[in-house]
Amino acid sequence: MTEPTRLAILYGSTRKGRLCDRVVNWVVRELAHYPLIDIDIIDPLDFGLPVHHDGEHPAVAALAARLSDADAFIVVTPEYNHSFTGSLKFVLDLVYEPWQGKPVAFVSYGGISGGLRAVEQLRLVFAELHAVTVRDTVSFANPWGRFAEDGSLENPIEARQSLVRMIARLHWWSAALKPARETRPYRSVAA
Repeated sequence: MTEPTRLAILYGSTRKGRLCDRVVNWVVRELAHYPLIDIDIIDPLDFGLPVHHDGEHPAVAALAARLSDADAFIVVTPEYNHSFTGSLKFVLDLVYEPWQGKPVAFVSYGGISGGLRAVEQLRLVFAELHAVTVRDTVSFANPWGRFAEDGSLENPIEARQSLVRMIARLHWWSAALKPARETRPYRSVAA
């Protein structure tokens, strides 16, 4: 029997009234069709993170533990001012090792670009964190009014097709990298 992929879905927004809740709900609803995926939803608002970088803070340790448990990540990110949010950057910068040698995929949303400018910048950050980003994304241009609160989506067929392709590739990377990390932890790889 195949072992389930432990997939962490990370919120990329902490704004009040954020659309991110609805987009995450859609992702979770769609992933319910995948029995070999165990989902952990990581919302930075649930942790009580410190205002400043403090590696000794208990909330940072709790976040690091949840991220460390993941085999792969999906980052759900809006695009603000042609980039990703400051709150997401803060979360990414709080811990280093839990990202290493793991695949990351993106579901983005925003204006006409659908959040893809945020994703392109996130690829640079994740490269620095020694993570592997999946080429395929799910992107929602001008998504306002398309999502119900429960995550149901108006006209979901194209987005669902993109998600199926993205998850297949994320799973491939996860299956390839997990045994490599178990055989030789990434932190042990010397320059």
